[in-house]
Amino acid sequence: MNYKDGLLPALLLSVIAHGAVAVEQAKVGRTASDNNAETLPSVEVEESVEKAATFSGSTSVINKQTLERDQVFTVNEALRKAPGVYVRDEEGFGIRPNIGIRGQNPFRSTKVLFLEDGLPFNFAPYGDNDIYYHPPIERYDGVEIYKGADLTQFGPQTLSGAVNYLTPKVPTKPGGFASFTGGNRDYLNGHVRYGGMFNGVTGVDSAGGTIDYIHKQGSRARDNTFAELDDVNLKSIIDIDAQNRLTLRGDFYREDSQSTFGLTEAEYSNFGPRYNPFKNDRFTTERWAASATHQHYFNDDVTLETSFYWSSFHRDFWRQMNQQPSDLNNCFAGNNAANLAFREARLSGQAIDVDSCNFVRGRLREYETWGVAPTIHAKHDLFGVDNQLDAGFRAHVENQYRRTVDGGLPTARDGVLGEFQDRYAQAFSGFVQNKFMLGDWTATPGVRVESVSYQRENKLNGQKGESSVTEALPSFAMTYTPVDQATLFFGVHRGFAPQRVEDTIGNDGNSVEIGAEKSWNFEFGVRSQPMRGVKSDLTFFHNDFEVLTVLGTVGGNDSPVAQGAALFEGVEFFNRFDLGETFGWNHNPYLQVAYTWLPTAESTSPFQCMSQSNGQPQPQSRCPGGNVYGSEAGKRLPYAPENLLTATLGYSNPGSGFDAHFETVFVDQQFGDFMNLESGSDHPDGPNSVNARSGQFGKISDYVVVNFATSYKIHRDITLYASLKNMPDNDYLVDRVRGMLPGSPRLVQAGFKYEF
Repeated sequence: MNYKDGLLPALLLSVIAHGAVAVEQAKVGRTASDNNAETLPSVEVEESVEKAATFSGSTSVINKQTLERDQVFTVNEALRKAPGVYVRDEEGFGIRPNIGIRGQNPFRSTKVLFLEDGLPFNFAPYGDNDIYYHPPIERYDGVEIYKGADLTQFGPQTLSGAVNYLTPKVPTKPGGFASFTGGNRDYLNGHVRYGGMFNGVTGVDSAGGTIDYIHKQGSRARDNTFAELDDVNLKSIIDIDAQNRLTLRGDFYREDSQSTFGLTEAEYSNFGPRYNPFKNDRFTTERWAASATHQHYFNDDVTLETSFYWSSFHRDFWRQMNQQPSDLNNCFAGNNAANLAFREARLSGQAIDVDSCNFVRGRLREYETWGVAPTIHAKHDLFGVDNQLDAGFRAHVENQYRRTVDGGLPTARDGVLGEFQDRYAQAFSGFVQNKFMLGDWTATPGVRVESVSYQRENKLNGQKGESSVTEALPSFAMTYTPVDQATLFFGVHRGFAPQRVEDTIGNDGNSVEIGAEKSWNFEFGVRSQPMRGVKSDLTFFHNDFEVLTVLGTVGGNDSPVAQGAALFEGVEFFNRFDLGETFGWNHNPYLQVAYTWLPTAESTSPFQCMSQSNGQPQPQSRCPGGNVYGSEAGKRLPYAPENLLTATLGYSNPGSGFDAHFETVFVDQQFGDFMNLESGSDHPDGPNSVNARSGQFGKISDYVVVNFATSYKIHRDITLYASLKNMPDNDYLVDRVRGMLPGSPRLVQAGFKYEF
């Protein structure tokens, strides 16, 4: 589908039309209120996109006030405020986040379900759940994290958790804001939002909307890197009558950046963490998306909500090296000795001229996804007790168009076609759950069914293949509220994630003997507010995987996809203490802590490389004995730090609009490979081997990041703010998957927000 044709323009034009009505009516009403100096109205249209408050299991909410107060710069900064969530940096802008929940490997966020207002957010959640796109966090008004049995309402990823982003609510009166932030490393961030609701619109009770635009740019998180992005988001609400509401959403996103991978051990040691010689790497994306949600209220007890969503995502990633520092690229065609010498220079820590390597590889991807999802919510009194029934169905389709092109010059943007594939996934799913409310108790049994079919065609050799999976996913949750100040909860559900298209069907059309990921996830805990100004949550979780999929790149090499059994157990703790609220003071010292303890994150079986359906095993060089190199029962899994802590200590004065706080982030040490090596020099191939020197093996040391933020409302319409990210400018390592990758250096920011 071409985004210039079809449904998307119709939806966007509808939103824009209502926005035009809003602007014209705002002009009429603005004169009388010009001297009133009102800020953006705090009253907003009531919407039902927030889910966390109604869930039985463990949830976390990062609200609008927190995002603004902490001057959150990336989604990584936002999510680390929630217990149980591990995020790591990659390019310094948070536009390709790596998120893991409850011990799952964060690489490309493959184990996490992403939602926007409850609708699927990623470009291929069934067939390729890697996330190479993320809008600026500033355009959202809140983030919810779900980790319990309530995940079965959504799917398909129910292994560990889901992240639901909340789009801005439409204000009841016209208003908006404009903000600007600048900083070192050429950082600029401009953000404008305007919206409102209006009565008397022809043919409907009321209508309105918001338009939101963000431009961000910055450079030098590493040498030869920069990022520039634009995001335009539109949202319209049409109250047709007392029983019908239509919500329309549209979004356009564009990114142009230099993005690259990691360093060898010697490069990191000789040149420092900011070294990056790959000046011609380029990453560009473009995404169009639209959705429509119709709500029909049969009465106060029964609501039918029907949503349609569509997105088109285009990504070009041109890299002067293929993937890892250990790769032997064909830089010097036909001269293997020169190619070996070029790789050896990197492994030895010598400065290289990458442009002398006449090679660039373009990984070119296009995704198109659409779906429809009706859901019914009904209150009833079956068996003489209060009940809440939720049931829904979803039909979902996604297409992937993939090409890999090898160019003969460092700046080439075309060349020899090495991969040309079409991949297709079609899914039908449904869920039903019923909450029985018995005084202080609730019990919520439920079930979700996922049925997915795949197709893959290699257009270079004409080979085709197909596969399918169907799974029933039961769940049960229970709560008990013995006193108003505390709620105990328990939940169990079947964790599930479908296999990716590329994992289940090979280039030759043969299927791979790989199944879906499956686990049994248990949790119990308590949510409490023991006294005014204090909020405290404590959760124990036990996630037992009978089938967990790992990719070779997780272990630092190109071994094929593999599966095995694993166990994750731990404790999550969250506490918020506002002294001002507790003692009725105008001054409010506060403390917030999000802590995760993960004592168990271990393999309970080796991870076995999958064989093809024709019986062809994977190469022994990559899978000795049929298993991922170094994988065995009892080993701690890579990228699963035992302790995570984010602590905020601050002071606010609500009367004057002043806030200042320090935030400390601690990430414990973690292994970068399945062998649990202390350093690359311990590699079985020997300390002088390619693998030992590649930077992909060994432990990642623990690290601490300290941030500071302050804001002051100098006028009822104007707020000034400043922040320091990574105040001490610490150097620290965050990843080894494709070489040694450093965390983001110090960033100093300051700006203002004007509300109107």
